[in-house]
Amino acid sequence: MKQKVLLSLVLYLLLGAAAWAQTRSVSGRVTGAGDGAGLPGVTVLERGTTNGTSTDASGNFTLSVQDGASLVISSIGFVSQTVPVTGGTINVRLQTNETLLSEAVVVGYGTQAKRELTGSVTQLSSKDVENVPTVSFEQAIQGRTPGVQINQGSGKLGAGVQIRVRGSSSVTASNQPLYVIDGIPVTSQDVGSANGEPINPMADLNPNDIESITILKDASASAIYGSRASNGVILVTTKKGRQGETRVNVGAYMGTSEATHLRKFLNGAQYKELLTESIINASRIPDTYVNFYYGEDPSPTEFLDFEVGNGEPGSAVIDLNSTNDTPWGEMAFRKGKVQQYDANVSGGDAKTRFYISTTFNDQTGIIIGNRYRRGSIRTNFDHTISDKLKLGVNLSFTRSVNDRVSDDNAFSNPVQMNALPPLQSAYDANDPSGFNRNTIYYNALVQVANASNRAGTYRSFSTATLGYEPIKGLIFRTENGVDFLNLNESIYYGRLTQDGAPTGYGYQNQVQGVNFTSNNTATWLKTFGEDHSLDLLAGVSYQRYNEQSNSSQGQGFPNDQFQKIASAARITGSSSFGTGYSFLSYLARANYSFRSKYIVSGSVRTDASSRFSKNNRYGTFPAGSIGWIITEEDFLKENGVANYLKLRASYGLTGNAEIGNFSYQRLYSAIPYADVAGIQPSGLGNPDLTWENTAQADLGLEFGFLDNRISGEIDVYEKKTRDLLLNLQLPYTGGYSVVTRNLGKLQNRGLEISLNTRNLDKAFKWSTNFNISFNRNKITDLQGQEIISGGRNLGRIRVGEPMGVYWGKKYAGVDPANGDALYYTAEGTTTNVYNDAVDQKLGDPNPDFTGGLTNSFSFKGFDLSILNQFVSGNDIYNIGGVFQSVNADYYDNQTLDQLKRWQKPGDITNVPQARIYESNGTSASSRWISGGSFFRFKNVTLGYNLPSEIAKRGFMKSARVYITGQNIATITNYDGYDPEVNTTTFGGANYLLGHDFYTPPLAKTWLVGVNVGF
Repeated sequence: MKQKVLLSLVLYLLLGAAAWAQTRSVSGRVTGAGDGAGLPGVTVLERGTTNGTSTDASGNFTLSVQDGASLVISSIGFVSQTVPVTGGTINVRLQTNETLLSEAVVVGYGTQAKRELTGSVTQLSSKDVENVPTVSFEQAIQGRTPGVQINQGSGKLGAGVQIRVRGSSSVTASNQPLYVIDGIPVTSQDVGSANGEPINPMADLNPNDIESITILKDASASAIYGSRASNGVILVTTKKGRQGETRVNVGAYMGTSEATHLRKFLNGAQYKELLTESIINASRIPDTYVNFYYGEDPSPTEFLDFEVGNGEPGSAVIDLNSTNDTPWGEMAFRKGKVQQYDANVSGGDAKTRFYISTTFNDQTGIIIGNRYRRGSIRTNFDHTISDKLKLGVNLSFTRSVNDRVSDDNAFSNPVQMNALPPLQSAYDANDPSGFNRNTIYYNALVQVANASNRAGTYRSFSTATLGYEPIKGLIFRTENGVDFLNLNESIYYGRLTQDGAPTGYGYQNQVQGVNFTSNNTATWLKTFGEDHSLDLLAGVSYQRYNEQSNSSQGQGFPNDQFQKIASAARITGSSSFGTGYSFLSYLARANYSFRSKYIVSGSVRTDASSRFSKNNRYGTFPAGSIGWIITEEDFLKENGVANYLKLRASYGLTGNAEIGNFSYQRLYSAIPYADVAGIQPSGLGNPDLTWENTAQADLGLEFGFLDNRISGEIDVYEKKTRDLLLNLQLPYTGGYSVVTRNLGKLQNRGLEISLNTRNLDKAFKWSTNFNISFNRNKITDLQGQEIISGGRNLGRIRVGEPMGVYWGKKYAGVDPANGDALYYTAEGTTTNVYNDAVDQKLGDPNPDFTGGLTNSFSFKGFDLSILNQFVSGNDIYNIGGVFQSVNADYYDNQTLDQLKRWQKPGDITNVPQARIYESNGTSASSRWISGGSFFRFKNVTLGYNLPSEIAKRGFMKSARVYITGQNIATITNYDGYDPEVNTTTFGGANYLLGHDFYTPPLAKTWLVGVNVGF
């Protein structure tokens, strides 16, 4: 009630104060300094407000502004200008500056001039994400975002992408940022259940529809989103029509892709050599997995003539005399294909502007069985009903189909075929499937040919806005949006597959998620004379999410042509599920500027969430910041070196509520028994749950020197999170496996540097962007707890250590006397008894620094862009090495380096003696931890723009052809498939960092494209 009264009072005061506002009309023309031609689409913004317009095709504009106002004239590729309004006509000539982004920066619930920002914000433009051969836009901005680490994690199309804004702010709650599209928060977490590995819902957004991407990093910039801003906020603004001549653009690209790297495995002769040696060295004949048949008193050499297996139908047979040499490690991969076709039309007049686009994208993955298709249509419509009333409608519809492959941990994962012995054939003409089904592990080729795993999505991001300006400077705005997601997961395993035999298996899951948001704000914008500028915002926001799902599974299909659940003889399971949450928020923000050089900003947001009990439902998140534009001071105004210096500082509080929707409640579920319905407890609940809170301090310096030929930003920050929302394991004897509690603290400290240079700026142009980020993460308090992932995983959560630190036995190499694997004890000596070794820190999956380097060149219509991405100082744990690189302890094929095994006393090597099934060095340890640093040529694009006079002869306004390479070369010492990996197959995605388990590499892609404008 208090909040409602306060909001009403604020709006009343704003309305009264604005009554004295006086306005005037100003018009003008914006031209380029080089050729004097009019510049279309230039942003003309009244300084300190969101009141603005764009120039038409000839560079002309008209805008109503307050008395004493100044205009900020900005456009991508040009140096912005701030011009005071002293008359009715203003003509501006913009200097080129290819290193600067648009000065009109999208922020929470509005826009703001870049020079007046006091928070830490990174903004990217449409050119950074257009026509890049990736499924989702996040993959296209890797290496371009200081302070934001983006990890694709896998080469599977449509797979989830891990994003960390200034490090991890939580342990078991979500660490993913909040996504906001055209002002509306959207669903960004996977809602499916068919696979253990998540898919990326943000892949449903067409990257070519994006106008700008703004990443809010510090508390000052993000606290306006309050309880969901601790992990950063990603604002996506889609393209809009602009006043001027109608333009039609069409484009297409197509190309091929392949794996960035394939591992080397033993061929047939090498495998036979190592396996037989391993059997001979064993103290007993192994009989636990595959049977050996031999005489009553075999000699070791007789092993060379034996078949492993008994030859019965369905048994696994390894014939050591086989001449097969099957390259299983390569058969999981193929040449992929990528193609995209898109078209858009945009334009409008002073009353109505429109943008309409459509696209079709089809990618055949580098992994057999993996394919992704997306078709979308979008229309963005803006209409000026009157000088006081404006309407906007954004409508989009996407259909995507993802033919998925199995989880990394499944034997049906094609990459796991590298474990199969090369002595076994892939094919068998006598088998009904045409494939060899008697391999020691599952032949995934059978799965690819006789099974399907499809995720089909219908998605709509739609927003309607209405702005009313009763008097100049006071704007009431309501925006209402719906993110509609319908996911259909369909799995069918044929009768010839391992999981579907003998009569077929089917699974169907239908999920519907509806995310509705209503934002209602009042903004008062006022300039007082020449010195004072004030921007006040107050508003109410409401969000409600509802999700419903129904699934069923069946067995016993007539044949593999009948794949719907209705055809199953037995419905073996079914379920239905419903969940949801809601947020009610009150927000306010004030920005004040004095003489365009002293800037103060403050915001506060109060959130109420259904995820917490009534006693803890509300949380308040304030933030404040200051800025000083030093170059506006008299002592620097006439200097010829520093064009722009701004010092800013901020401090604020943000929150995290990304946990289960009912974690605070004691839950019950229905359970049938003997045809009688009953209930059982299913969740312990914790009514004392409250928000995670992250306090963040930031100090930044923005600079421009030598006519802005050198510009950039430097930020240092500290984030401290307390009251961690932690999922704690409970003893199973109590009947509950986990409970969520507020427990623990962590911190992140970091440094970010972004540097832009115009190296050459004549006919031949060369510009460079360099960014580098350092972040140090540390758990500071767990109240005596330690989170151990278990199994062969080494990632842990420990006080005093970074997130996901590797902890376990340290491998000490091989005893040269007997070939035993050695481990370090607490005293620093070595032992060949694994359990006598001490657990210790083995590595850190968090990098020391990340960054990117972009060089752009242009000359007479030609342009070349080279983007490099780098990560340094992180470690990777290859869990798959426990099977792939274990000196033939199993029948799995081995990596080539295992031939360097110990064979005789005195051998110096890191690979123990081969002894089948004797676990000589096979237990989880640092043996499979290696450095994950890499330097990657992420994107290289060479383009040519046809001269306009030639284009006009073909009835075109513009034409461009280009060649693009993505992930074309990687420099790394990591010997796995790809250093940019992180399997999610074992859960614990927040802290099981840098784990590689048969995880496929990224794709290297080459494509040719064309864009034509009419």
